[in-house]
Amino acid sequence: MLETFVNDVLRPLWGLWMMVLFLGIVFWAFRPKNKGRFESYGDIPLRDDDKER
Repeated sequence: MLETFVNDVLRPLWGLWMMVLFLGIVFWAFRPKNKGRFESYGDIPLRDDDKER
């Protein structure tokens, strides 16, 4: 019974679930609240490592 439900209802909707998940991640990443944190993460390769030693 449960296997039939999964095969008939949930399996055809996997593309929709993935799209919702993807759009949620994109929304989270581009929120203005995260801008400063992601900009500081982007500067990591450019930081001078000699200061830490």
